[in-house]
Amino acid sequence: MSDMTETTPGWLTSDELESARARMPILYVEAVPVRVDDSGEVTSIGLLLRIGPDGTVSRTLVSGRVMHHERVRDALLRHLEKDLGPVALPRVPASLQPFTVAEYFPTQGITPFHDPRQHAVALAYIVPVSGDCRPRQDALDLVWFSPQEAASPSVRSEMPGGQGVLLKQALAHVGCVS
Repeated sequence: MSDMTETTPGWLTSDELESARARMPILYVEAVPVRVDDSGEVTSIGLLLRIGPDGTVSRTLVSGRVMHHERVRDALLRHLEKDLGPVALPRVPASLQPFTVAEYFPTQGITPFHDPRQHAVALAYIVPVSGDCRPRQDALDLVWFSPQEAASPSVRSEMPGGQGVLLKQALAHVGCVS
């Protein structure tokens, strides 16, 4: 059997993915999980704690590839469930207009976003969750921060590849920072 990550149609083998990453941008979705009060105001932001391939511990957003023949909505829900657990109860907006598009380059300095593996284009969303979030897969934990804590340079500096910039943009988008 091949070294495929999943048996679901649309997944590439490791070699196929490496080849595709070397030739074209790869589409991703990224989500900033938030808790909101009854008036819809953001009260807390959830950041995943992960160990990277190099052994470093960092804070990250929910993120992952969109598979071939997969709707963006379905990819977003799949990654939210994968990272936050099956009872996170995400409320994906009816309109899938992202709050921004982040373009990651393998060369640093082109944009604030860097991914040494590839050129990736990420549609970024703010997604309220109301259920019990229990990280799965490769996440160690999910920590909830107040908007002020999440906006702090110390928290954002723990986020690799420019995700701290993306978090600041998300907070500005919902009126939590200027």
